[in-house]
Amino acid sequence: MKLGFNEANSKGCAGHTVMKDLELCDKYGFDLIDIQSECLDRDLEKGIVTIEEIGEFFKTHHLKMSSYNALIFFNMKKTQEEKDAVLDELREIVRRCKIFGCKMIVVVPSMDLDVPATRPEIRKDAVEVIKSMLPIVEPEGIKLSIEFCASPTMSINRFDDAYAIIKEVDHPLVGLTCDQYHFRTMGSSWEELEKADGSKIFVWHLNGSEDMPLGASYNTDAVRVWPDDPKDCLDQKRFADTFKKIGYSNDNCIIEIFRPEYWEMSQEENVKKSFEVTKAHVEKYWD
Repeated sequence: MKLGFNEANSKGCAGHTVMKDLELCDKYGFDLIDIQSECLDRDLEKGIVTIEEIGEFFKTHHLKMSSYNALIFFNMKKTQEEKDAVLDELREIVRRCKIFGCKMIVVVPSMDLDVPATRPEIRKDAVEVIKSMLPIVEPEGIKLSIEFCASPTMSINRFDDAYAIIKEVDHPLVGLTCDQYHFRTMGSSWEELEKADGSKIFVWHLNGSEDMPLGASYNTDAVRVWPDDPKDCLDQKRFADTFKKIGYSNDNCIIEIFRPEYWEMSQEENVKKSFEVTKAHVEKYWD
């Protein structure tokens, strides 16, 4: 199992930069990194780093890029101009991914819709949008991984709906990101996960969570904790056992925790702790 780091863990640390994350992840032993588009765009705008410099780093170090995280709010656009803007953004991300040697893009659904769309309508739209993206990613062999996000106002917020979309698209380059916090927080179905095809889960996001009411307005990313932390309510063993049972085969375990308390650590302390926690988790539940 390859160990991965998502920049959500460290992005709020004082003096944070993408290049420092790359150097520290490589130093402490991570195999993979999810670069957060928010962090990357910030550093590019400030002139701190270039796309080419990051690409050169990946060519000369053990650390590789797991996914570009993310193209956000890809679905339920109302005008052709808005739809075209999504595809233009995807083309730019593909350009960057080619330089990074990255073969996967996480796509995040839209939220706070101002139309009362039903779940079937949202699924139909998502299928159409993903199909329109395929001609852009297919020539490069880049995967699209839909990440359902556990907010009541997110248009795709449960595993069940995300899985139904990828089943209907039915393409080897289309799968989903399964984040443990997101899975629990809107009450996704264990039964649905247990009968899924594990090969269609492209990314596994590891984390823990405080025991907040499902769907509560204050049950946000900020309540994430290290897996197996004393505050953690997630059934870590059940997640690991289920992933094994359904044939999860994409060989990545990416730790992703947006906890402001952890951003008070130095960036180096944060990356080091993230590696230790991820390694211990995999050794406990997978090795």
